[in-house]
Amino acid sequence: MRRRSLLIAVVATALAAGCSGSGGTDSAAAGEPVSGGSLTWGIETEPITLNPHQYAQAKARLLVWNNFEALLTHDDKGGYVPWLAESYEVSPDGLTYTVELRDNVTFSDGVKLDAAAVKANVDQLLADGYAPQVAAVQLKNLKSVDVAGPLTVKYTLSAPDVLILDFLSSPQGAVVSPRSLKEAANLKAGGPDLAGTGPFILDRYTPGQELHYKRNPSYRDRPAYLDEVTYRFLKESSVRVGALTSGQVQVIEGVPATDQAQITGNPALTLSKGLNSGSAYSYYFNVGHAPFDDIRVRQAFRDAIDIDAVLKGVYRGTATRAWSVIGPTSPLYDKSLEGTYGNNPERANATLDAAGWTQRDADGFRVKNGKRLTVRLVQSAPFVRDRREILAQAVQAAVKQSAGIDLHVSVVDQGTATAALEKGEYEVFDNSRADTDAGAALNLLLASTGAINRLGISDKKVDDLLARGQASGDPATRAGIYRQLQQNVIIDQALIQPLYAPADQIAASAKVGGLGFEPTAGVPASAYNVWLSK
Repeated sequence: MRRRSLLIAVVATALAAGCSGSGGTDSAAAGEPVSGGSLTWGIETEPITLNPHQYAQAKARLLVWNNFEALLTHDDKGGYVPWLAESYEVSPDGLTYTVELRDNVTFSDGVKLDAAAVKANVDQLLADGYAPQVAAVQLKNLKSVDVAGPLTVKYTLSAPDVLILDFLSSPQGAVVSPRSLKEAANLKAGGPDLAGTGPFILDRYTPGQELHYKRNPSYRDRPAYLDEVTYRFLKESSVRVGALTSGQVQVIEGVPATDQAQITGNPALTLSKGLNSGSAYSYYFNVGHAPFDDIRVRQAFRDAIDIDAVLKGVYRGTATRAWSVIGPTSPLYDKSLEGTYGNNPERANATLDAAGWTQRDADGFRVKNGKRLTVRLVQSAPFVRDRREILAQAVQAAVKQSAGIDLHVSVVDQGTATAALEKGEYEVFDNSRADTDAGAALNLLLASTGAINRLGISDKKVDDLLARGQASGDPATRAGIYRQLQQNVIIDQALIQPLYAPADQIAASAKVGGLGFEPTAGVPASAYNVWLSK
């Protein structure tokens, strides 16, 4: 039997449940932590939901952890450690996880955290139509969850599944007050109606403008330093940078390379960066219909692009090239893929000729049987970050110039994008995920039943590798399984065009201390450890 526990008081200062940071900003100018004050933080993307169970945007992670917490969190090496839990045990056969809860925790609405509250959350997650992605992946092998005592929860699995730990430490696994689950006016949308156990309370949300959090006066451990923090939605990077340099806000995230010189050249400001975990930002080819049902066209598309040149042009050398669907910071990343494909226009053209795309129209695009070689990329605006619309234009120019491929790019609202994807009116799907365990992302993206399997594949070998990777708890065995998977989908089948490993940037006034990144996810941490010098 394996048992893990920790001294909560020690961890409180080092981690802070999803509020933990690594590679933080230089806090020297901010001095020692002080309590009090109001901070305003400009963020790039407005969340599409404030319910942690519905979490899908990496950019929303720093918000979620302000007022919600999970049973587990990560240490600075990526290991799992208890948080709302006091300890947890795993049975020798890997089928039972027994979690002991801390006994001094209350939600901000006054409800006490107990085993029944945790079970109510899992029951809600498994309810029809509520969180199908979580139910299908992270809770895929959950047979039952039981109240084994006032503060004891027992998870019983139908098969060994290491992703249950990822769930217990993820935003989707955050525990919401059971009263909120029953009484929230719009449960899926979340907002001030949902109570958590975190160091802040969300008390105001003005759509399109800002979120306002106040310090939780009843937080059980060391209270947050700040009295309040406001997150303003500032979509344009130039507006965010302008707001920071003019003193309208004290912190911003999302600083593209084109604007970083304004930060680094100002001694009153600081800039720090963190590389995200999970899956790399990639283009997924829809093989459900022409032309990407032909592997030769998929291979030609990848050979037509010099990714390094494209990234240099868009991000001025600050982006990290991706060679696999898994990001390079993951222990599951297959480094042997580097340099094995792409940037070969001569081969791209020869491949397209062999595939029958031998003619050109008046605009220089390839044509077959009177039809232009056009592929459509539909980008959902709430998920566009890191100048991805500009990156798409650069790829568009590259594939046209090198191989005569017509990449049609549309940036639309989420409803329009969802409709297009559900109707199959696309050939390229773009995505990245900041999951702490890349296996969770791949189950969503590549499994035959994956909730965001936009490739349209149903491949027994891929499914088998995913299942084995989910079942194995041995790191070396898992790495070998996912190496086979990456070789299959990247080299053997050319299903994916990896582009870059997403990164986050934090720029701030030098008077702000305690900023940092989550150690495993690599995204900006919450405001729990942040202070504002006086």
